[in-house]
Amino acid sequence: MSWNETATASIRAGHVQSADGLQLFYVESGRGNRGCPILCLAGLTRNGRDFEDVRERLAARYRVFALDLRGRGHSDWDPNWRNYHPQTYADDVLKMLDDLGIDRVIMLGTSLGGLVSTLLSYNHPERVAGVILNDVGPEIAPEGLERIKGYVGLLGPVTNWDEAVEQTKLINSVAWPNLPDDYWPRIARRLYREDEVGVPRLDMDPMIGEATRKIGATLTDPWVLFDGLKDIPTMVLHGERSDILTMDIAERMLEKKPDLEHVVVPGVGHVPLLDEPESERAIDSFIERIQKDG
Repeated sequence: MSWNETATASIRAGHVQSADGLQLFYVESGRGNRGCPILCLAGLTRNGRDFEDVRERLAARYRVFALDLRGRGHSDWDPNWRNYHPQTYADDVLKMLDDLGIDRVIMLGTSLGGLVSTLLSYNHPERVAGVILNDVGPEIAPEGLERIKGYVGLLGPVTNWDEAVEQTKLINSVAWPNLPDDYWPRIARRLYREDEVGVPRLDMDPMIGEATRKIGATLTDPWVLFDGLKDIPTMVLHGERSDILTMDIAERMLEKKPDLEHVVVPGVGHVPLLDEPESERAIDSFIERIQKDG
């Protein structure tokens, strides 16, 4: 493990090494030892920067980690694209927890990150104190999956930040139709990073798209894996307009797990940005209850 030399007293950045030798980047916020740490995992094409606002809010009370999954952000790209699979990611998370000496965590997983959280809970329930699923369930609605397959890893290059913002809007306006114009540059900065000559590039390995189309983002028997959450406190944030988590899927989740907390976030699709008032209240309340219950 190596620490970023520019890290501050409240934010630290470092790397852990995966079992197959990749350097995986994470950020830790907060120094408090109150309760279980919180681990944030981003979606298919995203990275830990998606949780900047969440980390800042929660870090006043808890230790909060955000991991860049392999192939994203500051983590190494995998030379074998077939490793871009939830089981590999779950193994990486377990290795990270072991290396950092963390016994149990509360998982906050957006989309793919939620699938990884579910898989980890199924295989290692003793390591998971609670799970927040951000707009994802055991199934992915076919219409949403086809939409994602149609662009992931296939977007053309941009030459400047204005073009990066426009490309971000093109792909994501269906999810956030009411997002103010001045917010889109913030979203773009989470998706893109400047290369060595200052040109914004998507901050992900394009071969993730190949894995998505040929392997898929779901796992075998996903509803069986969902049973791994039976005894684990779980909440799902559900974008009202989501084409990934439909109301039919959410209702089936509630049938299998009646104590599932189901919070609809109005006016957004896939996925809630987690800074909506409904999302913030739900996240804060859920985590506080788990920490009190031990």
